[in-house]
Amino acid sequence: MSAIFDFSSLITVLLLIICTCAYLRELRPAIFDVTPEPGSTPPKQLHQQHTGMLGICWKFSRIGERLSPYVSGALVMMAFHVLFLK
Repeated sequence: MSAIFDFSSLITVLLLIICTCAYLRELRPAIFDVTPEPGSTPPKQLHQQHTGMLGICWKFSRIGERLSPYVSGALVMMAFHVLFLK
């Protein structure tokens, strides 16, 4: 069964994406930040910078940074579920 149709697998995939994006942002802070070219005008609103696939990864990394206690708790529960209940 695909991870899209199984709720447990969907949660597992989302948690792994959140952790991966947060780790990549911690490893290379500028990887998801779009910096304007020298001499060009910066965008007026912050959300205009974060669009497309890099914007989605930026949002996942922000979730991983700001909600890290909740994400780690969800990871522990997921690990318990996968190891002992599945």
